[in-house]
Amino acid sequence: MKAIIQRVKQAQVDVNNKTIGQINQGILILLGVEQQDTQQDAEQLAQRIINYRIFNDDNGKMNLNLEQIQGKLLVISQFTLAADTSRGRRPSFSSAATPQQANTLYQHFVKYCQQQNITTATGEFGADMQVSLINDGPVTFALETKEKS
Repeated sequence: MKAIIQRVKQAQVDVNNKTIGQINQGILILLGVEQQDTQQDAEQLAQRIINYRIFNDDNGKMNLNLEQIQGKLLVISQFTLAADTSRGRRPSFSSAATPQQANTLYQHFVKYCQQQNITTATGEFGADMQVSLINDGPVTFALETKEKS
């Protein structure tokens, strides 16, 4: 499972010109699911993101996590993160999960975050979405649950 996380002052996702998810201070997550991913991977990644210390303390150091600043999450499904871009001029999606598997794990990830008492907004799985954000920093990280071979 792969995620691009961005520390944001504000983020929203629109589908068909209608806002369906919006947060203020928190983390925007672009979440990619691969064939070998499991519910355990989803929970592990969610815990890592929730506890990732990317928010500034009083000294301007990144020492605080999402819970400590009472931040929110906006989770967007992003199948293109599962692409193999190591060769050629066109990405390969052979390692991407099937839509059914990806949606199941995406929904599990979101539910798990909500069970951790984190306010969690979402996009719409499989929809054509427009995501807008104010990146705070900018601060952006790529996280994965599996090591690269």
